[in-house]
Amino acid sequence: MCENMMKNCRAYHQCGACNYCLNEYNYSLVDKQKKMESLFKGYKVNPIIGMKNPYGYRHKVTVTFAKSKGKIIAGTYQEDSHKVVSVDQCALHHPLANKIVNTVLRLVNDYGYTVYNEDTHQGQLRHLQLRISTDGHALLTFVLGTFVLKGSRQFFAQLKQAEPSIVSIVENLNTRKTSIVLGDKNKVVLGKGYVIDQMDGLSFQISNKSFYQVNPSQALVCYQLAIDGLKLTKQDTVLDAYCGIGTIASFMARYSCHATGVELNKLAVFDARNNAKINKIDNVTFIARNVDQYVLDNHFDCVMVDPPRSGCSQSFLNALIHNNPRKIGYISCNPQTQARDIKVLTQHGYKVEFITPVDMFPFTQHVETVVLLSKGKVDSKKIRVEFSLEDMDMSEFQDGATYTQIKDYVLEHTGLKVSSLYISQIKRKCGIEVGKNYNQPKSEDSRQPQCPPEKEEAIRETFKYFGMI
Repeated sequence: MCENMMKNCRAYHQCGACNYCLNEYNYSLVDKQKKMESLFKGYKVNPIIGMKNPYGYRHKVTVTFAKSKGKIIAGTYQEDSHKVVSVDQCALHHPLANKIVNTVLRLVNDYGYTVYNEDTHQGQLRHLQLRISTDGHALLTFVLGTFVLKGSRQFFAQLKQAEPSIVSIVENLNTRKTSIVLGDKNKVVLGKGYVIDQMDGLSFQISNKSFYQVNPSQALVCYQLAIDGLKLTKQDTVLDAYCGIGTIASFMARYSCHATGVELNKLAVFDARNNAKINKIDNVTFIARNVDQYVLDNHFDCVMVDPPRSGCSQSFLNALIHNNPRKIGYISCNPQTQARDIKVLTQHGYKVEFITPVDMFPFTQHVETVVLLSKGKVDSKKIRVEFSLEDMDMSEFQDGATYTQIKDYVLEHTGLKVSSLYISQIKRKCGIEVGKNYNQPKSEDSRQPQCPPEKEEAIRETFKYFGMI
């Protein structure tokens, strides 16, 4: 059924999300394998690990509400536009998500609710975010322009009755003129505001703002590949850099003496600590701190890295080289930046043990890659002298997120590109310290472009996400 949905997708030519929509699944795997071999030229690239069933794998789905021909529809933005393409049956979405979206559409049309208008900034319904657990439970978040929904109690009761798999419903208020989906205020109207997901015997509590892989089965493949490669022992101390809600650190704790997860986002660290309690893991610690500085201050036998699409900052790589772990597991959602980072690490004594692509997002152009690096026979004292703190590029050590992390977050959540100049301008407005003379005009007569309001709002939202304001 899903295969037929894929080939007959009515939204394909407008949506632009599925690059291999009209091809057989095996064709996409062969093509991705060739691209990875070309990118990692000079290294042996293991065969890509695909999915037995490459349909319905998206356990997190976000759709946008819009009005078309007098009816409320829901879907995704057309590529490079803000026009909503109706997607009522996506072959990549979990089937339960498709079913719930259609039930929601039927009810919101029955109740006569209004859709948020991006031009007038009036209206009620903006987005619907769904998280589906592996055991078939759903968390729904209605992103609204106002908390006032006439008959909402009856509406949510009818929705729950029609879809018993829903365990929690949250209203999220987003009144800002922004492209970021979620606002700051949540109101739980049903359940506890989260869903519990199971992954290889561990339980993870996921709220609407938690980072959690949208394809949990392939995520586990990545984690296990990397952890197996580390060959951890009960004497090892290990680090999960950019740990999020603590999934990888929790798995590494099974095999090591102690695991530490470091993450700048304080809310994510709160979730990670809670998940450790749920799973009764007592040999894991989660820290809300700049991971670059933490790696400089603490030694680890092995390090796991799963950074954002921008890859590792130069300052983090410098800190990692200084730390000198025995092995590094590197999971990446952007092989291009991973290849760049591997080049730096191999220039300083690390050897690539394996490169394995994983098809995390079938039928799209994206590839997840797992790389294991190990240290050759290099004198660790020599390494520490050559890469002393005085020689390192410390420009990205900031209070809070780095400029690169801020740019990546804004781009990922709004589609907007912001410059370091704009970020420093908004930092000053928010009372955040900026490096001396950073992005200052060269003369009093110089005129600098000022950050547009839409980008300023996006940057401020990002500061809030990283706990900087």
